[in-house]
Parts: sequence; C-alpha cells; structure tokens
Amino acid sequence: MTTILTSELTGAVRPGMSDESAGMLLGLVGVAMFSLTLPFTRMAVAALEPVFVALGRALVAALLAGIWLLWKRAPLPPRSALWPLAMVALGCVIGFPWLTSIALRSLPASHGAVLVGILPLATALVSALRGNEKPSLGFWLTALTGSAIVIGFALRQSGGSFHQADLLMFGAVAAAAVGYAEGGKLSRSMGGQQVISWALVLSVPLVLPLVVWLALPHLDRMAGAGARAWIGFAYVSVFSMFIGFFFWYRGMARGGIARVGQVQLLQPFMTLAGAWVLLGEPLEMGNIGFALAVIVVVAIGRRTQINR
Repeated sequence: MTTILTSELTGAVRPGMSDESAGMLLGLVGVAMFSLTLPFTRMAVAALEPVFVALGRALVAALLAGIWLLWKRAPLPPRSALWPLAMVALGCVIGFPWLTSIALRSLPASHGAVLVGILPLATALVSALRGNEKPSLGFWLTALTGSAIVIGFALRQSGGSFHQADLLMFGAVAAAAVGYAEGGKLSRSMGGQQVISWALVLSVPLVLPLVVWLALPHLDRMAGAGARAWIGFAYVSVFSMFIGFFFWYRGMARGGIARVGQVQLLQPFMTLAGAWVLLGEPLEMGNIGFALAVIVVVAIGRRTQINR
C-alpha cells in the first residue's frame, strides 16, 4: 500500500508542472476521496453507533499510520509541531468525523454535502487569522461567491431553512478548517504523510479507551450490522481518514492552503453523485448548473493573488 501511495503522489504530477498546478491536482485527488465520506458514513451509521463510527475509523487509520511510520522509519515530530498536530487531531481526526456522524443520522448525505461546501472559505479564513497566508481582495470575493452559491444550493434543497442538524455540520466544518489550515502549514516542513500519520497516532491514547467503552455495550448490534455498514466503515477508515490526507496535505503544501482549498468547492457535487449511486438519493438536473458555477469560481480563484 505504501509503495502505491508513493508512486501515486509522484506520478500524479508531471515534470515541469508549476507548484500551484501540482498542488491543485494532488488536492483534487484528495477531494475525490473525501467526497464519498458522507455517503459511506451514512451507510455505516444506519446500523452502527455514530460515535463508534467516528472514533473507530480514527483508530483503524491510526493503526495504518503507525505501520507506515515504522516502515518509513520516520523521526519523532519536533516539539514545535506538537501543538499543530494536536489541532489536526482534534479537528480532522475527532471533531469532523464525530459531528458529521451524529448529524447524518437525520440529514441526507446530499444535504450535508452542500453545507460542507463552505469549508474552503473557512479554511482560508483560519489560515489568514493564523497569519499563514494573505489572500487578496479578489480571492476573498471569489471565495465568498463560491460559498454563497453552495449555501444558496443548500437552502434551495431544504426549502429555504436549515435542519436542526445543520448546526452540527457547521461545527464540523469549523473543526475541519482548523485541522486543514494547521496541517497544510505543517506539511511544508514535515510532509503531508507524516502530518496526518502522527496526528492519528497521537490521538490513540484518547480514542482507544473511548472506542472500547462505546463498543462493549453494542457488540451484539455490531455483529449483526451487515456488510453494507461495515463497507461504509472500512471506506471512511482507510480512504477518508488516511489515504486521502496524503494527497490533500501534500497538495496544500505545494500549491498553498487557500488556493488549493478552493478545489474543495467541487466536493459537494462529487458527493451528490456518490449519494445518488450509493444511496439512491435523487440527483436533479438543476444541480449541474450549480456545479458549473462553482467550477467557474474555482477557475477564477486560481488567478487571484495570494501571498504566502
């Protein structure tokens, strides 16, 4: 698996490609993997406890991360990296999975997907507040436009009002934005693979006892959950929580947090397609217009100035 990951990271980028283009391409691969997170999570939480799905997938991914770190003989992270790694763990390893797993018990995956569409703007905002990057006014205008399109799409789908679980989704977005911004910055010095791997490993002392405590009362239910639920759990454990971050953090390290983050504006529409295929949730032709509008915004955002 590690050999495949290494070849994919290097092979996905053509020689002579600019850092921004390479970063956008790598980021797109990561987003494609992330885009199926909500449909597969909804498959899992239909028969498994949401909190177990959220934390259990982190534990499985941490096992894979530990194997990868041992195979690479990776050095221990420096002391200065511990706080950013903690932010990645709290935001991406625990916060986002936990909140979305609970929300998706009552929200359709397609509805949750469009709410996640504001994540690029939230990531850029956190990055700017942390002093990592200084996007230009043009960037902010395109980011706000893209986010407004996504929010408008969400309101259109839900009849003009948000569901009660929407607050959980917005909290998940805030958690992921912090983890993405901190992880993207740290990836420039440590590499994206080490950032997510160490964040996962460092989360084990907190996650392991919680998973055991949550699993023990529900062993009978888990045993009868069925293959569909466990396939969903397997996907979010391996791809959403581990492999996808290899591409995502590497992309942000090369192309910039704010600029590559705009690729994630496409994620809601990839998720809609996934929800249609995996869950049978309806896919309206009007969605294509919103998708095209977002693609145009991302293309314009690529040309705006961002000081790193």
